[in-house]
Order: sequence, then C-alpha cells, then structure tokens
Amino acid sequence: MALSQLNPQIIGAEMDHGFAGSYARQPDMIVSTRPVGASEPLPFGTALMYDEKGAVVPLGGEGTTSEKFVGVAGREVRSALSYLDQNTGAYTAGDACSVFQRGSINVVCQKGTAKRGGAVYVRIAKSASAPNVAVGGFEAEADSTNNVQLTGCQWGGAADPNGVAELV
Repeated sequence: MALSQLNPQIIGAEMDHGFAGSYARQPDMIVSTRPVGASEPLPFGTALMYDEKGAVVPLGGEGTTSEKFVGVAGREVRSALSYLDQNTGAYTAGDACSVFQRGSINVVCQKGTAKRGGAVYVRIAKSASAPNVAVGGFEAEADSTNNVQLTGCQWGGAADPNGVAELV
C-alpha cells in the first residue's frame, strides 16, 4: 500500500493544558483530602485556605496573606449523577475536597499573562478595576491590595487558548 493511501494526519505541535484542577505532571505531587466549608460551590482549580473549623474555603477576605494558602482544589471526576458537566465541576459544602499541595496542576490564569517562572498571585478581594475575576482565582500580575503573591509557586509556562496554565 502506498503512503498516500494511508491518509496520514498531523494533530499539532502543541496541545491545550486541559481542565482547571487537573494535575499537570506526576509523580511528585501531594494531595490531601479536606471537607469543604464554603457555602457557595467551590470550583475546581480554586486557591484554598482553612476556615476556623479546619475545612477548606476559597483563599480571600480581609486580612488574607499568602501564608494562609494551603493548596488548590483538585479536579475529581464523579459520576454523571453528581456532576452533569465534568468540565466546570465544583465541590459543595461538606464534600470531601482533593487539596493539591505539591506538584504541577492546571489552573485558570484569570488576569495577566502567565510565563515560565513568572510570579503567581491569588485574588483575595473584588476590585472595581477587575469586576469579572473571582476571589480565589490565580493571576499573573500584581493588583495593589486585591491579590497576594504566592512565593512558593511559579507559572510553568504560557496559558492555552482557554486561559488554562500550569501552576508549579
């Protein structure tokens, strides 16, 4: 059979990162399980801190510092009965949340341009200059007192067309 009859295809030189909350690399990762204390749904890929009861909630609020950061809400694939939309899932109050604490994970870079080795910030307060960004979301640029820098993290590279970037 001639090569022209095989109809070869090229997928591409670069693929998207995947979904927020999905691990990006293995095996050097640590994931723990903690209860969710937030009253609102906690989206996969959200920066987390502990509340006064030891449950995880989105990082943010008055007096929040980078030292309160405990990890990222990892993406868990559950049955279709629990999550009808697997791509934009979230944890609800009382759920067991996978807290990604070390390694490389995919997150949405909601503001700024992520670049390899670049500084990582987390939104801790709403801002009139950025009304459409979520508290607990990751960013690649400083915004006065509205976000904090995570000194133990860096970007693993640029974001894909969906805004998903690797957080290390």
